[in-house]
Amino acid sequence: MKVLSATTASLVLNATQAMASPAATETGGLGLASLIFIAFIAMVALFQLMPGLAMFLRILKGIFSSEAEQRAKEVAKDNRTSL
Repeated sequence: MKVLSATTASLVLNATQAMASPAATETGGLGLASLIFIAFIAMVALFQLMPGLAMFLRILKGIFSSEAEQRAKEVAKDNRTSL
């Protein structure tokens, strides 16, 4: 148990010193791989937004449409297929 505590303490002390070094504050900016990853996530979000929005609008249409319209559509459909 003492070995584990000593190891953890030494890692924490070394990590805080590394974070305090001036080299740790310099950033190199976004690389090509990160830009491609961000673009991929944006495309996934956009491609899921369109079907989700269409489904939401169909749900709203179903909630707010009257039953009389539904019956009229069913009667019209039955009349077209009865020939």
